Amino acid sequence: MIVAFVVSLATVGIDLSALTVFAGVVGVGIGFGMQNIASNFISGIILLFERPIKVGDRVIVNDILGYVEKINMRATIIRTIDNEHIIVPNSYFLEEHVVNRSYSDPNLRLRIPIGVAYGSDVEKVRDLLLQVAQEEAAAYENILSDPEPFVYFSGFGDSSLDFELFIWIANPDQLIITKSNINFRINNILKENNIEIPFPQRDLHIRSITGNDQN
Repeated sequence: MIVAFVVSLATVGIDLSALTVFAGVVGVGIGFGMQNIASNFISGIILLFERPIKVGDRVIVNDILGYVEKINMRATIIRTIDNEHIIVPNSYFLEEHVVNRSYSDPNLRLRIPIGVAYGSDVEKVRDLLLQVAQEEAAAYENILSDPEPFVYFSGFGDSSLDFELFIWIANPDQLIITKSNINFRINNILKENNIEIPFPQRDLHIRSITGNDQN
């Protein structure tokens, strides 16, 4: 039947060489498509047996934090903390860098950057930030006191002395509200202690040019 079809095409004057090239291009396209499908299928089998990730794990994919909701043979479904669903090809988990925050410890470390004005008492800033962390840990179960929070003096910025407060939380689903509450508390306690949070600024120096300078 196929032979008869080819003969009939030649009879009506269709260039079979062009048809051969077209068929070859289609075949290559299908081959590449099947290669990706096969790669994702095999990766799915590896994920199911080796279990580098499993349903319920908290992972970071392309800087997006979410939970593994379902592992299919071709792709894995991730639910973000914004309740959005992302479909990720299984091969991605074996070929790219993926962070599994549930692999050994479900707790999440939260980093909160703070900048204060130059001239501030840096030891006092550290003590106030630790006070905020300890008070919030006593008030909310989601904020952990073990591991202990700590303050890192990260450097000298263009307009501020830069600090980072590190705390651990038990429920990453509350990450956004937890960070917001701590920021409110930090702002209030720094204001109460007359410690300024500066805004970015630039100093402009203008030099007058005299007639002699121009020459």
